Amino acid sequence: MRLACPRLIVAAMTEAPPPRATPRVLALNAGSSSIKFALYGTDDPRRPQLAETLEHAGAASAADLLIERLERRELLGSIDAIGHRVVHGGTRYSAPALIDDELIRELRRIGEYSPEHLPLEIELIERMRERLPRVRQVACFDTAFHHDMPRVAQLLPLPRRLDAKGVRRFGFHGLSYAFLMEELERLAGPAVARGRTILAHLGNGSSLAAVRDGRSLDTTMAFTPAAGVPMGTRTGDIDPGLAWFLARTENMNAEQFHHMVNREAGMLGVSETSSDMRELLAREPTDVRAAEAIGIYCYQIAKAIGALTVVLGGLDTLVFSGGIGERAPQIRSRIGERLGFLGVTIEPCANDANAQVISTPNGAVSVRAIPTDEQAMIARATLRLLQEA
Repeated sequence: MRLACPRLIVAAMTEAPPPRATPRVLALNAGSSSIKFALYGTDDPRRPQLAETLEHAGAASAADLLIERLERRELLGSIDAIGHRVVHGGTRYSAPALIDDELIRELRRIGEYSPEHLPLEIELIERMRERLPRVRQVACFDTAFHHDMPRVAQLLPLPRRLDAKGVRRFGFHGLSYAFLMEELERLAGPAVARGRTILAHLGNGSSLAAVRDGRSLDTTMAFTPAAGVPMGTRTGDIDPGLAWFLARTENMNAEQFHHMVNREAGMLGVSETSSDMRELLAREPTDVRAAEAIGIYCYQIAKAIGALTVVLGGLDTLVFSGGIGERAPQIRSRIGERLGFLGVTIEPCANDANAQVISTPNGAVSVRAIPTDEQAMIARATLRLLQEA
């Protein structure tokens, strides 16, 4: 189903002076309600020459509008490759892959794994292939970072026949985690990046991952992004028996239950007012519902950090990222207060300033706030694949 014609939102618009190098990679990050795109040059893959967001965009109309904007800036002919964020790679894809007919057939086959994302992403890929047939395109999978988690972390306690059909814990936010691990190595060195690290991607969608030696050992999201910690509008982990209870007591069918746990729950459901952490923090002093929503969020994230520390056998580095993790010092502080037994001590002034390192100098655990950039990771992964091909 195609959505209404998109409305262009210039969110964090960046147009640097024309660089000497020719722009090469267009990174496309399609979500369920928005499409972010960024145009990168080979001279500096960290800084886009152009970055915009199409909000509430259908894939076909967004592709057409995007191409129109690039043509207007006389940039379209300079693109050598397009990198796409693809939310799900199923059990097959563990790394970025060149897009061909076989890959698209596989994405269609696993479409039910992520019905809110994959159909739009597939349509966007096909539209861009149609409009730019000579430009190489690469799929960068959000699940790939977790593809080789230990079997015990992948396996769901369900009948074996479902495991054979590919029903397992996949994990998401992989492009963000891959970017954060590269940034951690750049900022702190290879030895730190090889240590016992927990990455906390906290935003409207929130998850955490346990990483050691650069490898994902476990993560909070599971078969779908609705699992794990509470989020803006998603429940996180809940009792599966609720589905049966609500079917009997409220005549709630499967579609209604799916909509509730993904769109009406989380911070929005508990607060009854907003899924935006900034609004909840502003309401907290006078609204007990907002206070309880924030309390649940911080409590469950701290609990997840404790559990992932068990997976790692200790903790060396804790990284906060995502919209909340990068810019909400109150939330970082409240989570940190629960983790003193692990050696987490947050320095208030550094935390309030959103500094890169927010732990105390002598703390046993290094705590950092690192901005993530999925579009930059898409561009890097695309360039690397093409250089290796």
